[in-house]
Amino acid sequence: MTTGFEGVFPAMVTPMTPDQDIDYDTLARFADTLVESGVHGIIPLGSTGEYYALSAPEREAVVAATLDAVAGRVPVLVGTNAGATREAVAYSQQAQAQGADGLLLAAPYYSLPTAGELLEHFRAIDDAVDIPIMLYNYPGRTGVDMTPDLVGRLAELDNVKYIKESTGDMTRVSEIARRFGDKITVFCGCDTLALESFLMGAAGWVGGVVNVLPKQHVELFDLAVRRKDIPAARELYFGLLPVLALMEGAGKYTQLVKAGCDVMGHPVGPPRQPLGPPDAEDIAALTEILRPFC
Repeated sequence: MTTGFEGVFPAMVTPMTPDQDIDYDTLARFADTLVESGVHGIIPLGSTGEYYALSAPEREAVVAATLDAVAGRVPVLVGTNAGATREAVAYSQQAQAQGADGLLLAAPYYSLPTAGELLEHFRAIDDAVDIPIMLYNYPGRTGVDMTPDLVGRLAELDNVKYIKESTGDMTRVSEIARRFGDKITVFCGCDTLALESFLMGAAGWVGGVVNVLPKQHVELFDLAVRRKDIPAARELYFGLLPVLALMEGAGKYTQLVKAGCDVMGHPVGPPRQPLGPPDAEDIAALTEILRPFC
């Protein structure tokens, strides 16, 4: 499928002050840094952006600050997840009105909707907007799985054009691309399967570690997808995998991403509670594993 969106999209962190207030000045500077690093789009208010810990006015302000900082240089897809359909509709309409280029939407958390209920949930959002929607399938966080069969049904909706596939099951990327590739485009959503996903037809990569190592993520995409230099892509990927595996496997993804930004010279402050900063042992391990990139 020929798509409008492709490449590396950071699930951008939301910078915080030491008191856990949103640091909008740092947000603007950091969004500019990411764009200047070569990313192909930016996604505020994903799970790495701690959307679940922000108030409605804060979410609106984060979108406004991000759009102002990006200034049309790359697409901005806004995470508009919520626990209730009417809330997700409202956030989605608000993001479109603010000028978002697309939306990122996972299943509502905690309620465990059935496949039929999920279809109606996304249909309600689809009917309410006319910008592209990227589904976000992460059953490890939401508790429900968008199976390939359901993805095929969702892809019939007018605005559902992409899916961030984060199950960690490599067969999902190939099955969705094989069965529904004329209707929906797959983005890698599992960092430790990035190169494999590109080889199976993924058109891009949405990840939190992009905040930490944006240029390396962009280079991997360029080598694997645009230049088709698989040996060079594999060499770079093998160098990145220890970092990606630490972030994915430690159970502290957002905490370590924010700490990693600090290690790489772009401090973005702490997570907002209930999350806390990593302990000294985690920071030491992270600093050591990022040393080759400093």
